[in-house]
Amino acid sequence: MNFSVKALSKGGARAGVLQVGGCSMDTPALLLSTRKGLPAFISPDLLSTLPTPDSRLLQFSPLHFVEGISLKAVSEMGGLHQMLGLKEHVFAANPADPILSVPDHQSSNKIGASFETPSGRFLIKPGQYMEMITSMKPDMWVTLADEVPAWVTDKRNKASVQRTMRWLDDCLTLAKTNDTGGAVFGSIVGGSKINERIYCAQEVSRRNVSGFHIGGFGLGESMDERPALLSAVIDSLPEDKPRQISGLGLPEEVLQGVAAGIDLFNSTYIYHLTIGGFALTFPSEEIERHGSVDQLSDTVRDDGTKINLKATIYSHNTHHYIGFFRKIRDTIREGTFEEFRQKFVESRREHAAPAPDAAVALCA
Repeated sequence: MNFSVKALSKGGARAGVLQVGGCSMDTPALLLSTRKGLPAFISPDLLSTLPTPDSRLLQFSPLHFVEGISLKAVSEMGGLHQMLGLKEHVFAANPADPILSVPDHQSSNKIGASFETPSGRFLIKPGQYMEMITSMKPDMWVTLADEVPAWVTDKRNKASVQRTMRWLDDCLTLAKTNDTGGAVFGSIVGGSKINERIYCAQEVSRRNVSGFHIGGFGLGESMDERPALLSAVIDSLPEDKPRQISGLGLPEEVLQGVAAGIDLFNSTYIYHLTIGGFALTFPSEEIERHGSVDQLSDTVRDDGTKINLKATIYSHNTHHYIGFFRKIRDTIREGTFEEFRQKFVESRREHAAPAPDAAVALCA
């Protein structure tokens, strides 16, 4: 994997190029959320209709496969690329996702991380996790972490950092022993404590990792306290490696992350929005130029930023959100990102209104 920064905007936002798995992609970019490797609501034959190479970054959790086909069978087929017939796509593995593999901090302990899945609760040890990674052969993978919400005690938060660091070393050792391929993204946790975030970021940056995964966000911290936490982490990391984050899905949160210097976003926002029956309609000239904005009348819009899919035959959220990221990259290159961000947030506030999916979207 190769990564390089091509443009910087005032405040910390950056545009770069990520080369991995034979693909070259511009960043900031969206990791499309999947269920067992395939994006929800998009059939395999329609994947090719999405904008490329933007749509080739696919995020999955190895825990999606805890029941069903065996790891040995997946490995013998050549990993997920061969099994799903998506050889040109980039698979990024992360043990947690807020849909099918939810971290359960109360049941995690010093030997492994606990997750709630549709098949029940599972305690995953580093050895088990690395067996999954070795079998599935993703292009990028995030190390096992003990993610905790913002409200846990200082003692529990400190323990999560120590466990995450120990599991990081275990994963790296096992990856080297088993000759596991793929770019390694070291997990950074620390809850809502700046000192723990800084310590974890500094320790992870000392390890032999290809990039960084900033976890534990979207778990109770406020929008107001998030910038200081993000800055504490980013300032402790080298500039020449990509930074990935989970838990920031709303457009305003993505812009907040981009402003801090995040490159890759693992988000289930469009999944929750679509399952709630809504489609995005951001007012953006760049998105319109690429044909992703809807052609519906204002009579079906509920707040000026999304339309009610129950009243239409359209379902273009993935196209639209990819266009949103394309617009972000363009403004960074042009040096107008902060102006775009401010205008976008103000526009969203003007149209803000209670929506049926509001509670769900906030959890994305």
